[in-house]
Amino acid sequence: MKSYMYFLLIILTTALMGSSFAIGKIGLQYSSPLLLAGLRFLLAGVIMAILVKITNQPHPASKEQWSKVLIIGSLQTATVMGCIFISLRTITASESSILTFMNPLLVIIFGTVFMQIRYKWYQWSGVLLGFIGVATTLGGIKDMKIGILFGALSSVFWAISTLLVNKWGSNFNTWVLSAYQMLFGGLILIILSLLIEKPFFDLNMKSVSLLLWLSIMSSIVQFALWYFLLQKGEPGKTSSYLFLAPFFGVLTGSVLLNETISLEFLGGGLLIIIGIFLVNSKFNKKEELSTRHM
Repeated sequence: MKSYMYFLLIILTTALMGSSFAIGKIGLQYSSPLLLAGLRFLLAGVIMAILVKITNQPHPASKEQWSKVLIIGSLQTATVMGCIFISLRTITASESSILTFMNPLLVIIFGTVFMQIRYKWYQWSGVLLGFIGVATTLGGIKDMKIGILFGALSSVFWAISTLLVNKWGSNFNTWVLSAYQMLFGGLILIILSLLIEKPFFDLNMKSVSLLLWLSIMSSIVQFALWYFLLQKGEPGKTSSYLFLAPFFGVLTGSVLLNETISLEFLGGGLLIIIGIFLVNSKFNKKEELSTRHM
């Protein structure tokens, strides 16, 4: 692949990752958070499940494999995305994106503690720098709302699911795993919506357009582009560009929602971005981890 095309696709897929926070927050004007997240991934999961079935992709062959898909869907889609959409009720899209994309920093810590993975010194420097950035960013948030907690929890569960995908993912077809974990996660989110919130969805042209964008562009297309880039380029190099996703999250929050950005928030966000870049830089093959995006 030509370098300019590779870079353009990197910009497109990370922009789709980051912009989904602002688009999601706009969507909350027309839907309750868990229902919106559930509809997004149920629709995306159904479409992808049909595609992998039509193309005869290898499906899980045992109940144990299906249970692992369910666990990944529960964490990676239901829990992570549920926390993100709940956080967007009380904090800005910029704040939610910065907190959520702390997950590469947490992967280093959890991977060391629970899976005895060894990392380079500069990756640990990235973790330290990233958490200094988090502290700086939180210092610029004047009103500590509950959304801050849910934003942070989304990164925790994302890191856990990343490690599980790294451990189990080689036993699954990538597209099948993605399709069914989104499908299962979407169903779980809709059930949770019925149980713990007052679900509503205002059916109109704008709400449907936002839902279709989140399901197709910010889920299916973004995922397909990311894995295409991982296959065509060097995975460690490609993963290092994840630092662009929170940048686009802040940028689209400012442009689409007129969210103000304080100097503390800007400085802390920059430190987090640099930390993520260091964490994802120059992985050895034994250190590479599969990563799922929003």
